Amino acid sequence: MALAPSFGPRLDLRQSQSLVMTPQLRQAIQLLQFSNLEASAFIEDELLKNPLLERDDGVGTVTALESAAPAPPEPEVPDAASFASSGMMPEADKAPLDIDVSNVYDAGTGADGYGSAMAGGDEDWNPVDALGAEKPNLREHLEQQARLAFTTRAELAIAAALIAAMDGAGRLAEAPEAIAAMLGVSLDQLEAVRAKMLRFDPAGLFAVSLAECLAAQLAELNRLDPAMQAMLNNLELLARRELRALQEICGVDAEDMADMVAELKRLDPKPGTGFDTEPLRPLIPDVLMRPAPITEDGQSDWLLEINPETMPRLLIRRGFHARILASASRETKGFLSEQMQSATWLVKALESRAQTILRVSAEIVRRQDGFFRHGISHLRPLTLRDIAAEVELHESTISRVTSNKSIATPRGIFELKFFFTTALAGANGEMHSAETVRYRVGQIIAAENPKNILSDDAIAALLQKEGIDIARRTVAKYRDALRIPGSAQRKRDKAPA
Repeated sequence: MALAPSFGPRLDLRQSQSLVMTPQLRQAIQLLQFSNLEASAFIEDELLKNPLLERDDGVGTVTALESAAPAPPEPEVPDAASFASSGMMPEADKAPLDIDVSNVYDAGTGADGYGSAMAGGDEDWNPVDALGAEKPNLREHLEQQARLAFTTRAELAIAAALIAAMDGAGRLAEAPEAIAAMLGVSLDQLEAVRAKMLRFDPAGLFAVSLAECLAAQLAELNRLDPAMQAMLNNLELLARRELRALQEICGVDAEDMADMVAELKRLDPKPGTGFDTEPLRPLIPDVLMRPAPITEDGQSDWLLEINPETMPRLLIRRGFHARILASASRETKGFLSEQMQSATWLVKALESRAQTILRVSAEIVRRQDGFFRHGISHLRPLTLRDIAAEVELHESTISRVTSNKSIATPRGIFELKFFFTTALAGANGEMHSAETVRYRVGQIIAAENPKNILSDDAIAALLQKEGIDIARRTVAKYRDALRIPGSAQRKRDKAPA
């Protein structure tokens, strides 16, 4: 007789393994992926939240592990008696306390801290000049010109709509017909306003095409003659470098054509990009690399260190913790205990992060030693797995370490990801870095004879003779990455005029 299955609660014992992502583990992984600037911002936030942490502003080489030493006692604030005995307080007969200072002007002494803070310690600082030095916003700059150029409410409304429809380069993002329909005005009214705004500063804004943008700038310079207009009407011929056909259309000789092309190159195809742009920020490296002193046998090595300018050092205020803990309540003791654990963990995590970055960077430098000594032609193929196997870390850890980080070398500043390149097989079983092969493609094209332009097949054949097994489509991909045109375009570019 078959037994019916029974349904009901049961109690079973099972043994399994799982990884629990604790907040500290998640924070450690995040710290490892941060660049030094991001880690510095994170540390600043921790300094505000944790009263037991303080920045080490000393000049010495104190590492994060040395923060276990007791902090020096905090300076005592002197009382009024010590001030009086030191002669720092004013005498009653010389400087009465009820003196009227309402009509006294402090000419740049910065006594209230405001002037010195704004001036940054510069005696020649002028607040009026500082306001004038600020670069205006493009839309505000155009709105000011529109208020001067137009008087009627309809024209101002059209101008405001055109300014709103302008993209970052200064072109109109929408067709004039669509803008006119949206405003409920005729296209002729809108075009009359737009014609004036094309001559606003900078000239060439509100254009619907590149030719119109350049024409407005040439008209502002009084250089828009019939030959120039004919060239602007045939910019596609100029892009293909078909100069002889362009000479016939414009009715000029080769010398005049060269002058016209040079004049076009001096114009700005995107006049709106000169405004509202932040200054370029310098790339601050996370790791510093320099050559070590040459040994007696003539060999030299490399020295690596974490950039101290971007990575602040932390100390734990153990003396402050001990003083507060002596007379603290139970709740305060619990809070201090949590903050001490958090501070100790953060200091150790930063030290572990620095050591991991240095270990990985040192192995990358060892593998790519030929690049640092001889150039990009000696860049070797390298993968995350190669570094992970050598430093005994997981590939995901290597990926986090090398993300968003750069190294300053004698050859320049490079991202750590730059040194990881795919490999191309060689004729003798030797592997070649894809970056090296791409550089070699650029060298071959730069050295080609103008009378014998090489095709992609010919370049692939030359590389195969050098022992690099590469296909024609790979050569074309590398050539496009180098922004080098094809053989037909190069033949036109390098043809004698």
